[in-house]
Amino acid sequence: MTAESLAPVAPSRVFLAILRRDLTVARRELPYFLVRTALQPILFVVVFGFLLPKMGMIPRGYSTTMLPGVVALSLTLSAIQSVALPMMQDFGFTKEIEDRLLSPVPIQLVAVEKVFAGVLQGIVAALFVLPVARLIMGPIPGLSFANAPLLLAVTILGGAAFSAMGLYLGTGIAPQQIGLMFSVIVAPMIMFGCTYYPWAGLAHVPVMKWLVLINPLVYVSEGMRAALTPGVPHMPIAAILAALVVLTVLFMWMGLKAFDKRAMS
Repeated sequence: MTAESLAPVAPSRVFLAILRRDLTVARRELPYFLVRTALQPILFVVVFGFLLPKMGMIPRGYSTTMLPGVVALSLTLSAIQSVALPMMQDFGFTKEIEDRLLSPVPIQLVAVEKVFAGVLQGIVAALFVLPVARLIMGPIPGLSFANAPLLLAVTILGGAAFSAMGLYLGTGIAPQQIGLMFSVIVAPMIMFGCTYYPWAGLAHVPVMKWLVLINPLVYVSEGMRAALTPGVPHMPIAAILAALVVLTVLFMWMGLKAFDKRAMS
């Protein structure tokens, strides 16, 4: 046995190896991944961005308000599912997580890698849905890509916040309760996440306007609105970015604690 074989492996090499493995699996399952994360947003685009405007039941300009929310929805659904669902499976009956927990790195680094992979998959989903939605809805008044740095920041922070949330949910919820997660957590989050209407429009219902601020999706939707359709009323950019940073740190802390507890049990 050589001295080189006994040398400690750099954590960065282990991190990249695990990330490469997860991305290889995700690439092989890309069609299923896109169907799982993009089908619902695209169906909303078909109904509310194409059919109803064609029928004259909603104004054609509604697409300007809806497009950023649809992109935000695809980003967040992908990020949360890409982490939560594999975590439930890995900690399930087969205990597939054990081989990664035996890696020569702190176990929390395994959880951080899952979040990082979730961010990348969220970005892929958003990049897929944006041009498809634009193609279905046709010309969108006020759509602009001039705020590319803000768009990138919101995409990364939004993906990080929801990937960290997925880590917490995936390690804190039993696999047999996955239906409860989507019914009690994800579904209300979508309906009250300002995806299909701007936060400023809730001024007509002041109580709801402030209650929805506990919903992380609100900040991603408003951030996408500020970046893609700046002419639509939106939250102050500083408040959006600050909220996403706080949510990322909070969910990451909660997720790492839940992951440690589950890994040690």
